[in-house]
Amino acid sequence: MSENNAIRHDEDAHAALLSGRQPALTGCPWHDVNEMLQSAGLRPTRQRMALGWLLFGKGARHLTAEMLYEEATLAKVPVSLATVYNTLNQLTDAGLLRQVSVDGTKTYFDTNVTTHHHYYLENSHELVDIEDPHLELSKMPEVPEGYEIARIDMVVRLRKKR
Repeated sequence: MSENNAIRHDEDAHAALLSGRQPALTGCPWHDVNEMLQSAGLRPTRQRMALGWLLFGKGARHLTAEMLYEEATLAKVPVSLATVYNTLNQLTDAGLLRQVSVDGTKTYFDTNVTTHHHYYLENSHELVDIEDPHLELSKMPEVPEGYEIARIDMVVRLRKKR
């Protein structure tokens, strides 16, 4: 399967997860979060709405569960770290977030679910989108029988020159 086919499959899968109804976004973060949750088949509970508002109200971003929990605490949103993890996983399963693993211990949640790759800045522990739409892999490995590529995630690790 070529990378273009993998990309189309990824985008088709995301569209299918939205339960056939596209959210009617207005630019109002509270309304838009409600629409996004409902279009993905998730009930807009107070905690999901509050966490969704923190996640999606500031544009495309990359957050860990701990970062979102800290933001929620500062915003006086009464949630536990377990609730933050559960909500992030539910939003990921619904196709509203994209999970990006940097190493075995650090997972980021990306509000930009389109197909793209990332730089990981090791010194600041920051994940940044790679803006090159022409980036492509020249050769893919042979996929084992009975499997297909669901998504390709490339993380390029960067550090300051010494």
